[in-house]
Amino acid sequence: MRIEPRAATSQAFKLGLPVLSAVIALLAAAIPLAFAGANILTAYGEMVKGVFGSLFAVSEMLTRATPLIFTGLAAALAFRARLWNIGAEGQLYLGAMAAVAIGAGAIEAPSYILVPVIIVMGCAAGAAGMVVPTVLKTRFGADEVVTTLLLNFIVLIFLQYMLEGPLKDPMGMGWPQSAPILDEGTLPGLMTRMRVHSGLIIALVAAAVAQVMLSRSVWGFKLRAVGENAPAARHAGIGVDRTLLSVAIVSGGLAGMAGVSEVAGLKGYLTADLSPGFGYTGIVVAMLAGLSPVGVVVAALFIASVFVGADSMSRSMGVSSYLADLIVSMSLLCVLIGGFFARYKITRSAPTKGEAS
Repeated sequence: MRIEPRAATSQAFKLGLPVLSAVIALLAAAIPLAFAGANILTAYGEMVKGVFGSLFAVSEMLTRATPLIFTGLAAALAFRARLWNIGAEGQLYLGAMAAVAIGAGAIEAPSYILVPVIIVMGCAAGAAGMVVPTVLKTRFGADEVVTTLLLNFIVLIFLQYMLEGPLKDPMGMGWPQSAPILDEGTLPGLMTRMRVHSGLIIALVAAAVAQVMLSRSVWGFKLRAVGENAPAARHAGIGVDRTLLSVAIVSGGLAGMAGVSEVAGLKGYLTADLSPGFGYTGIVVAMLAGLSPVGVVVAALFIASVFVGADSMSRSMGVSSYLADLIVSMSLLCVLIGGFFARYKITRSAPTKGEAS
């Protein structure tokens, strides 16, 4: 037995791999459900009902998917250039801090001015959080996996300092939270009495623009060339360092926009528990999507459905909501295993002369 590279992989296999992975993960999750004493069909029925059973349920799923689209795009674009951005969580919080610093009263202006300023500053803060590790990589050869991951913890410590100091709400009765964003700085809602907001529209537009740029622009060609073979791209005259820096700005900016959408579109103020791990889950979204911007939207909707549905199932049947984490983890594992077999095949090696005799 030996492992050999495949000459080619069919497009149908590439498109079907994420779907097959999700199905296998859902089937495998039935095992712990059975051990928990739950009726499997009833449990999955409650999950579906919790996501699509009402307009409110659908809106909650879309609300949960919004930051995942942003962080999934941030990871997908960076990974396509082999720039391993593991710091979307910290970049999200940098964007949220910038949004609160501007939108809580630093600038008083009409909505059509204040909202764009908040978005631009939030994206700029997130981009800065990715530019620093990228410069360390291109100039000094530092491993961006380590630097972006460790920067997450630095940002969280800085966040706690800011919430206890300059950003602390004087009317918050001592709670470590920021002052609320002005009404003129909030993102408009999309449905009456629902939490889904216009950040979803921005996320979908960002995914569409990213898909077009990646497949039909010179920048996208350079990004893909650097990701496929950086030395060959450099030999062909492509500025590898400049390309990586531009990708870092876009990736960090998208992650920062996730933070903006959460504080300016959903909560209205900043706390240390704003994100339940959207930055890290965005990596799973990107991998399930095969690093495709359009696929990121589908993957984000799937993962958001799993989390929202698992919460509903937990309330109605008394089953742990951590089942959602199990399904997401197994989906990623199945994608990684399937990706390996998409690139390689196992063949039976011919016996040697000594073995034949």
